[in-house]
Amino acid sequence: MSDATSGRRHRLEQAAVSGVAAVVRRLPQSFATRLGHGIGAIGYRLDARHRRITLDNLAATFPERSVAERTRIAKQVFAHFGRKLIELLWFTGLPAERQLALVEFVGAEHIEAARRAGKGALIVTGHFGFWELHALAHGLKLGPMAVVARALDNPLLDRTLIDLRSSTGNIVIDRKGGLRRIMRALNANQAVAVLIDQHILTADAVKVDFLGRPAATTSAVAVLALRTGAAVIPAFSLPLNDGRYRLIYEKPLELPSSESPDAVRDLTQRCTKVLEKYVRAHPERWLWMHRRWRDDVRTTESPSLAVDDAGDAEA
Repeated sequence: MSDATSGRRHRLEQAAVSGVAAVVRRLPQSFATRLGHGIGAIGYRLDARHRRITLDNLAATFPERSVAERTRIAKQVFAHFGRKLIELLWFTGLPAERQLALVEFVGAEHIEAARRAGKGALIVTGHFGFWELHALAHGLKLGPMAVVARALDNPLLDRTLIDLRSSTGNIVIDRKGGLRRIMRALNANQAVAVLIDQHILTADAVKVDFLGRPAATTSAVAVLALRTGAAVIPAFSLPLNDGRYRLIYEKPLELPSSESPDAVRDLTQRCTKVLEKYVRAHPERWLWMHRRWRDDVRTTESPSLAVDDAGDAEA
């Protein structure tokens, strides 16, 4: 595709998102939710590739469930992600006081304790629930944090997303080559949010059990925690029946001894097991359309503390 063609496509995509955002921000929340569910339902019908990946992943994870039940979950997954997109656009159009009124915090004392300890916090989560909205509310209530994210292929949309993510004071760190900025944030006693549930292609990936199968997973969180002593705090977000959101911070994970040859893998497995608990409880809220379990990864047998990057991922 030529640069001119790519540029036109990028501008059209950005204009479409801006137009949808302008409309959505004028809607009542209930309308926005229904619109998101509708977009997700259309996506399920039209996106055969990701529908197939979703159904295959569900079949491998829940073989004891019927085809009809797995299909129902798959439809709910698409509906959830349609809702997540639309409600993110809707939420970011609200004033700060209205945003805070829509969320409740559970376990925020763990973030406060990490701040008092003075070594920063690694907030560990996945593509689960309303993670983007969670980060926005965190910035308002508990202070700005750094969000580690992969840049979008469309630079115009990437700029738009960065603006959304930083609208409550957070900063965005590109996961490729972002290690130094992450270290600076932790050394400044800041919180850093990292998603750990995508397939990793780099040699610093470690394979741990996730939903009953080995999954190549970034070792960056474990490496950073063992190097800095930062608290590792799993965090998740769920919708409530009244239109609000519950933002949950689990107790910090105990750090293994850095002298242990399996310290990195052990801590990575612990992080993954907490995420698995939430995915099993709410399978409709996780990104099943990602090819999470693959074999094309150059893993190391003994991950070191010299990791250079959080890794890259492909859907």
